[in-house]
Amino acid sequence: MSEKSNEQSVRGPQKGSRIDSVRAIIFDLDGTLIDTIGLILKSMRHAVEDVLGESPSDELLMRNVGAPLVDMMACFDASRVDELVDSYRAFNRKVHDDLIRGYPGTGEVLDRLTRDGVTMGIVTSKTSGIARRGLDLFGLGHHFEVLVGYDDVPLHKPDPYPLHHAAGLLGVPLEDCAYVGDSPHDMTAAIAGGAVSVAALWGAFKEEDVLKPGPEYALPSIDHLIEWFYGDPERYRVSKTL
Repeated sequence: MSEKSNEQSVRGPQKGSRIDSVRAIIFDLDGTLIDTIGLILKSMRHAVEDVLGESPSDELLMRNVGAPLVDMMACFDASRVDELVDSYRAFNRKVHDDLIRGYPGTGEVLDRLTRDGVTMGIVTSKTSGIARRGLDLFGLGHHFEVLVGYDDVPLHKPDPYPLHHAAGLLGVPLEDCAYVGDSPHDMTAAIAGGAVSVAALWGAFKEEDVLKPGPEYALPSIDHLIEWFYGDPERYRVSKTL
């Protein structure tokens, strides 16, 4: 038996639960692995003010984060969505490296999972190039066998298609994957696709919004993922965290 297979078969308290069959962990990117909340907010505000001359509230600007950028911008003016997207992307590229931040503990968690041979991937609504740029800034890219971005698939979260696509590239059925994300779109996609759904409560959304789709588990910070995966997952079951 390989080291990876042995590790998965002796996780302890959760043996016999659905987590025991998890063969891969797929992550969202923004608000889950990298703190881009400030970057997204400033980019959204710039685009809407630049193109439409309007100054919406922060809550309104951030309400659809996690959806593809085109869909986010269409909520402000569908007839000028191309202008809004172009303005957003130009500003975002300019300030990207200065405004993104790391979440404490992320590197250590991914190091542990990588050492143990856990298969990992990313599904994000960002284009793949800018997603890799963010990962590389924090030295995280080498942990992931697959990155599926907006430009890699024809359908997007909350549709489960990109999760199925990532799982297929990893060679693991989606029902044997966990998906960790901070948005309602992430949880809706995970649930619809049959993945083990894990809400990241440290991201851009209010707890009640992330939990509304009904994920199975919720983690208060990324460093709790190790205990969830190897130790006592019942501690993080949503029915016990509300």
